[in-house]
Amino acid sequence: MQYQGVLTKMQTELGSPIQYYLVFEDSFLHVNQLLDKEIEIDFVGCQCLNCGKKKKIYRQGFCYECFYSSPAVGDWIMRPELSTAHLGIADRDLEYESKAQLQPHIVYLASACEIKVGVTRKSQVPTRWIDQGASQAIAIVEVPNRYLAGITEVALKDYYTDKTNWRKMLQNSVETFDLIAEKAKIESLIPSEVKDYFYAQKNDVYELQYPVLSYPAKVNSLNLDKTSSFSGKLTGIKGQYLLFENGTVFNIRGSEGYVVTINV
Repeated sequence: MQYQGVLTKMQTELGSPIQYYLVFEDSFLHVNQLLDKEIEIDFVGCQCLNCGKKKKIYRQGFCYECFYSSPAVGDWIMRPELSTAHLGIADRDLEYESKAQLQPHIVYLASACEIKVGVTRKSQVPTRWIDQGASQAIAIVEVPNRYLAGITEVALKDYYTDKTNWRKMLQNSVETFDLIAEKAKIESLIPSEVKDYFYAQKNDVYELQYPVLSYPAKVNSLNLDKTSSFSGKLTGIKGQYLLFENGTVFNIRGSEGYVVTINV
């Protein structure tokens, strides 16, 4: 069968293992069903996720103009501590930013290959951890806005990384950590204005299982700008990556806005 559409990040359902779906305008593809099968991916063109125009993608699925004008990709997205909606101050669009920033946020510890600290909207638990390829995760605090989550993350960056080593994650170079014990060390490290939001009694640890038949010894990232047609046997899905038998990995989220044809 053939599917064609604009790539957006895979939709997921928590399960054992996690279920993955590629969703297009007129169809969807249950990616788990393609494991151990040959698939072909062909690059057709680009379409900005914001304006919908057939323009070259600059970053995060957006064309150059939209990336520097849309409130959906303001600096506060990647740096939550820059959020200002709680002060009534706009970055690009106060109405949009208020809806996004003034809602419950979680600061968490997660492990993919080492322990990292991160921020996500409460509504994105556990999706955010799945997208990062985390094997374990635990919430530290739940705060009412993105700014408070951001300053908490900044305080903890002195002790934990805020990046995932995607190569090690895809090779399954993963250690098991005692996240409850790590969380117990943190209360004294978070900013004073956040201490009342610390999850003192809640110690739920998420254990995430991915649909992977085999992990690559080495990884080679597929770039559609350089390789317009690729075929291979799918051997796993982890984070937002497709893993293939020959060690090729394809970052779906990193290719948002690209129009592809998929033959299965």
